[in-house]
Amino acid sequence: MSKKFQKKQEDFVCQQCGRKVIGNGYTNHCPSCLWSKHVDINPGDRSNSCGGMMKPIDAYWKKQTWRIVHQCQKCGTVKEVNTAFNDSWPKLEEIIKRKLNLKQKTF
Repeated sequence: MSKKFQKKQEDFVCQQCGRKVIGNGYTNHCPSCLWSKHVDINPGDRSNSCGGMMKPIDAYWKKQTWRIVHQCQKCGTVKEVNTAFNDSWPKLEEIIKRKLNLKQKTF
């Protein structure tokens, strides 16, 4: 049985926008475009073979932090993660505004 969280400090190049991301052991998404990659079953274990790109589809406030909701574009899995201090706030605002626009159109 794998631990629920495994800290792994890894740098990576974002496959969505091409930015070189310096990992801190908790980094799971690009701070520029907020996309992620579906590589974990439990955070940090790198044991998921899917490898699909995870699109940021939603964001919400919970327990004094913003959370990003990602959906895998390959298998459809949905996962959530806390924002990081260096995340792009304009990108986060885009996600929130997109959600608000969708809700307004349903009334």
